[in-house]
Amino acid sequence: MAIRVNLDVMMARRKISLTELAEKVGITQANLSILKTEKAKAIRFSTLNKVCEVLECQPGDILEYISQIK
Repeated sequence: MAIRVNLDVMMARRKISLTELAEKVGITQANLSILKTEKAKAIRFSTLNKVCEVLECQPGDILEYISQIK
């Protein structure tokens, strides 16, 4: 996949657990885990907005485009 999810990096920087982030964002731990492990096919802007609000970061801190052209 060309989009890398750096959610685990931001969570470590903010010292917040998956459980705590899921509660504050208002989604299940399972859905947050799917996002964190890059298995998600999509993310709602409302979810991304809340994640950024809780982690005090920008969407670009969480999502990164990786070129697959070699």
